[in-house]
Amino acid sequence: MTAVKTEHPDGAGGVAPEPFTAKVAVVAHRRKTLGGGLLELRSLLHDAGITDPSWFEVPKSKKAPKQARAAVKAGAELLLVWGGDGMVQRCIDAIAGLGDAGANVTVGIIPAGTANLLATNLGIPHDLGDALDIALSGRTRRIDLGVVNGEHFGVMAGAGFDARMIDAADAEAKTRHGSLAYVRTGASAIRAEPEPVHVLVDGITFFEGPASCVLVGNVPRATGGLLVFEHAEPDDGLLDVGVVTADGAVQWLRVLTRVALHRGAGSPFIRTLQGRTVDVRFERPTVYELDGGTRAATDQLCFEVKPRAVSICVPDGATPHSPRSEQ
Repeated sequence: MTAVKTEHPDGAGGVAPEPFTAKVAVVAHRRKTLGGGLLELRSLLHDAGITDPSWFEVPKSKKAPKQARAAVKAGAELLLVWGGDGMVQRCIDAIAGLGDAGANVTVGIIPAGTANLLATNLGIPHDLGDALDIALSGRTRRIDLGVVNGEHFGVMAGAGFDARMIDAADAEAKTRHGSLAYVRTGASAIRAEPEPVHVLVDGITFFEGPASCVLVGNVPRATGGLLVFEHAEPDDGLLDVGVVTADGAVQWLRVLTRVALHRGAGSPFIRTLQGRTVDVRFERPTVYELDGGTRAATDQLCFEVKPRAVSICVPDGATPHSPRSEQ
């Protein structure tokens, strides 16, 4: 854990280790746990020769943006984010919002949350030592970010089934049961009736009618490793759009079974498309989610892709959870 590898300008090989000289900052959700906790993180950083990192702890992810901006303004070059997808989303949104000031900051994800979907999609393991090794000596990868109603996200955002499922799962249940907390709330969410929606992709109507879920993704996999967007890549300059029209438990079971078998594209209840902008309009204000956190109800979601918006530390070699690695 003494070197950082940087991505070759043309995307080819030629990466080589350099002395670890980056200024390190930690932004941590103090209520999230992984391995031996934040004490072990401090110890591992000390063993790596990083004896005095800037250190910021927050009681909830909503408090993270202020600390992430403070870390960058203090000169941080490597920002270690300890927490789940909501914590990571808040930090990368803050960094991306700094413009040129955040362009030279690399994010190292220490996945201490419930689903850890961005980490999983990028091949970062749910292990403190291994995740830190990647943050300190892996390679950097510039990934796209989605932007919805002015807020950046790295994984997925949408309304309908997923938003209702996430909104109903309280923090205590997620802490106690992890991703299983979504099983109960998901069973309730599939009973909701589809609602009218109008979806435009790159300015052209893609779908108009009743839908039970509208999802816009930057990566292929969702909770439980489900391959939701087969062709999604976090650096392809595109967003993946999915509309589900399933009505009731039986049709949802058919949808989830096909997705689990990597045959979602053949479902009569799923429509997908890729694009750079997405406009979703509802007949009434609707709660939506991004990267596992819900937001206030609105009657319109405006999406765009922000190519190569943030640098993330990732493992060397192919990402294990990329759809392409399974072909």
